[in-house]
Amino acid sequence: MDINVMDEITELEKRVGGLSNTQKILLATDGSVTRILDVVEGEVDINTLTQEFQEADKYLSQKLNISEGDNVNYRVVVIGTDEPLIYAISHIPVDRLTNNFKEDLIRANIPIGRILKKHNVESRREIESVGVEKPDEELKKIFKTDAMMLTRTYNIIRNNEILIRIKETFPITSFNEN
Repeated sequence: MDINVMDEITELEKRVGGLSNTQKILLATDGSVTRILDVVEGEVDINTLTQEFQEADKYLSQKLNISEGDNVNYRVVVIGTDEPLIYAISHIPVDRLTNNFKEDLIRANIPIGRILKKHNVESRREIESVGVEKPDEELKKIFKTDAMMLTRTYNIIRNNEILIRIKETFPITSFNEN
């Protein structure tokens, strides 16, 4: 279910203070984050930290509207230039992918937004949540900070089914210029 992102950002700002325009855009966009980062930071690349196939547990099966045990592509990437910009975790029900899409996904270092564009996948994004959380040890190491992390979780919908579920995370100290 799509939330009212602007209301959520207003509530978030009450808790953490004002956010920059860039931070708000990254949290609220229903378009490609990769494209926004290309504009803001110069062309970005991704570094795939983990990519594997998993069986959906009860939580994932409910979130993706699939059966427990269905095959899901689990991918963790860092999007960036010379510096890490965004940490993203995606869950993708494999049965909903074409073979060509699957091949590009498995190649690992192609951003999902670019794969969608390459294959002319008509889709929409529905934001489920925006928030702030403490970084775990992996995020502290990647971003070299223990600052709080801004997050958003959203689904990419195609043919009224969840094609991809993504959680994106970045330090509250990033993109903080107005």
